[in-house]
Amino acid sequence: MELRSNVLAMSEAHSLHRRSAAVDGLELAYLECGTGPLAICVHGFPDTAMTWRYTLPALAAAGFRAVAPWLRGYAPSQVSPDGCHQIGASVADVVRLHEVLGGDSDAVVIGHDWGARIAGAAAVAEPDRWSRVVTMACPPFAVISAAMMEYEGLKRIWYPFFIAHPMADAVLSMNDMAFLDGLWADWSPDYDATEDLKSVKESLRAPENLAAALEYYRATFVPEGRTRPEYDRYEAAVMEVARHPHLYLHGRTDGCVDARMVDQIGPLLPAGSRTDVLEDVGHFLHLEAPDAVNRRITEFLAVG
Repeated sequence: MELRSNVLAMSEAHSLHRRSAAVDGLELAYLECGTGPLAICVHGFPDTAMTWRYTLPALAAAGFRAVAPWLRGYAPSQVSPDGCHQIGASVADVVRLHEVLGGDSDAVVIGHDWGARIAGAAAVAEPDRWSRVVTMACPPFAVISAAMMEYEGLKRIWYPFFIAHPMADAVLSMNDMAFLDGLWADWSPDYDATEDLKSVKESLRAPENLAAALEYYRATFVPEGRTRPEYDRYEAAVMEVARHPHLYLHGRTDGCVDARMVDQIGPLLPAGSRTDVLEDVGHFLHLEAPDAVNRRITEFLAVG
């Protein structure tokens, strides 16, 4: 595993700023760093925009205006007043954020975990807005859905089924949200997530924020009454693979999604794409080995 000295040095040179923007009637908070073509970084569950604290300065140093929003429902972003937190809604939010921040066709979109699914779908739904796509720790829908049809795959990806259960709100709230500690420990067993979990719990501790985060999963399993028609095409885009040059990164010791799935991803991606598995890191690879991840991302974005 590589040291973080370069990342920390870049953090000093390219400080993070917290801002907010009105997007689709909601106030979305985001971190911002640098100037240049827009790079939107999307987090997953259970996580926040702070997961990109090493990536944003690296992107800024590479000449990008790097932005990482808190997804709708994740404090300090607002909860949707109509309760709509389907994944298609966040895909639409990323597209609208591109508009609000003045992005053009040179923009790139980067996602981890749920954010990988959101980022990929944003590129599918609105291809002319983006030049390249980077995703991590969440394979394309066709790959991960096939794994969920097998016992070994289901053992790893059990938690969405529990989160969809009505008991989940109560269980996740208990014992200082210890359930989230367990997920991070299982998924990145060699990483000390103490500081990350403070940010995550601060974002999700209020009942309305936790309910919003869980709704992403519940709307996937039981969409009736949880969606808005204008988000349907963004929801459908989740099933497809973007035709942009695509970098996919995964940690070898990921305790959530089996790294062996990566072998199935390459044939689905267009020309100019790459896949890479990083040794000795888990699910939160951009936090565990930030120098290695940032170098791969910036080198990929610099091509062409």
